Amino acid sequence: MSVLFEPVTIGGLHLKNRFVRSATHDYLGCPDGSISAQQMALYRDLAVGGVGLIVTGHAYVQHPLGRASVNQNAIYDDRFIEGYRGLVDVVHTAGAALVLQISHAGRQTPQDWPDDQTPVAPSAVREGQTGRTPRALTDEEIWSLIEAYVAAMVRAKAAGCDGVQLHVAHGYLLSAFLSPYTNRRTDAWDGSLENRCRILREIVTRGRRAVGDEYPVLVKINSTDGFTGEGYLTLADAVAAVRHLVEWGVDAVEVSGGHREARSVMSRPGVLAPEQEGYFAEAARALKAAVDVPVILVGGLRSLAVMEDVVASGAADLVALSRPLICEPDLVKRLRAGQARAICSSCNACFNPAGLRCRGPDKP
Repeated sequence: MSVLFEPVTIGGLHLKNRFVRSATHDYLGCPDGSISAQQMALYRDLAVGGVGLIVTGHAYVQHPLGRASVNQNAIYDDRFIEGYRGLVDVVHTAGAALVLQISHAGRQTPQDWPDDQTPVAPSAVREGQTGRTPRALTDEEIWSLIEAYVAAMVRAKAAGCDGVQLHVAHGYLLSAFLSPYTNRRTDAWDGSLENRCRILREIVTRGRRAVGDEYPVLVKINSTDGFTGEGYLTLADAVAAVRHLVEWGVDAVEVSGGHREARSVMSRPGVLAPEQEGYFAEAARALKAAVDVPVILVGGLRSLAVMEDVVASGAADLVALSRPLICEPDLVKRLRAGQARAICSSCNACFNPAGLRCRGPDKP
């Protein structure tokens, strides 16, 4: 049997295999941020399809400034707990585990952002896609944000989720604090790597006290901003940050990269050959060498042989998929039955505010 179908443990969470559905915003949430019937069906299909762990699309922790997209799910209030409790039941019944990803938009606000609201971020750095310039958060607001994240962690546990994942990737707020490109503060929240990690330390340590030592806490972290040159996040910084995160109580790390301004870095198009797959694999290998918790690799994985090599070679302990599971929700079962590769062509047409579904050339 392939190593990918062997069980693995994250903290106290036992998973039936090493396949992870990476957090994917599906544009299917209700307008008020609650879970929709369409999402219940989507997650049921993923769980029935054989994935061991499903990470939800990112839920925002603070309203209204935390919202990053249209029809995004929310977790900023206790009233959202019941919806996630229902989602947990659906996923568990089908044999998978569910981890809730939590985030804040920061400077990466949606196209429908109200003109009378100014986004917030570590620093007032213009965002290239929308052209909006956020205002820098005050010290008091940062502490309020920390409490919002901790409260969201508590709600994830109250909903029965098997764990919680902090979104420290793709240019959203926590990622923006970590990167010197978007964090140009001159106070206790910037400068050295220690200061840029301070918000992460406060969230993880306070959150760990709130949810207990046994509750799985994961992070998804950038290994690169997606740009080269001075003034951007380096792999060395990411490795050092991950070391700290594990010291503070994180149970697993998912490795990704890029943000909205760095187009085609996070979700590279046209991944059609094995040598194009796993484009963050070497970054994952560097992070895995630095910590003793499970490492999850996402980014362009398509072939069973490549995914097996990722684990067998020690680059990562689990493999995460997004676009292939949009195209084939039952891909894990297909791979186990002998299919060698996902049919996903990485065209990226599935990422559409009209609703998440495969819109490849052979799809209606």
